[in-house]
Amino acid sequence: MTLTNVLVAVAIAVGLVGIVVPILPGMLLVGGAILVWAVVVGSPTAWTVFAVAVTFIALGTVVKYVVPGRRLKTAGVPNSTLLLGAALAIVGFFVIPVIGLLLGFVLGVYLAELRRLDSAQAWPATVSALKAVGLSILIEFTAAMLATLTWVVGLFVV
Repeated sequence: MTLTNVLVAVAIAVGLVGIVVPILPGMLLVGGAILVWAVVVGSPTAWTVFAVAVTFIALGTVVKYVVPGRRLKTAGVPNSTLLLGAALAIVGFFVIPVIGLLLGFVLGVYLAELRRLDSAQAWPATVSALKAVGLSILIEFTAAMLATLTWVVGLFVV
């Protein structure tokens, strides 16, 4: 195994962690690492591996917005709720590093829904929003894993 392969594997692993703990741009890291590998290897097979991996990443990116977005619309949760959740997640990240991201998001979504609905309906709407975000993370992680598996197969083929 070459140094390039090891560094690409580390970058991919960091990208996968970045998807689950949304601090780093995970899909971008995975795709970028595979691009670097394809450039270094330079064979037509490496570029084919990169094309397949980017296809998984692109499809995952589209699906991660469409499917949860549809669920949120069905549950009646507006985009403004998610924006407030994201804003408080950023504030929470700096107030309580790492875990504040999650706490701030939940608090922001709950406060937005509490402002919009009565207290009895705010929590179920918050849970719906959290499930949609969880589904989005799962879809993104699955796409990144498929891209990673494509790269691993490419290591053996090249």
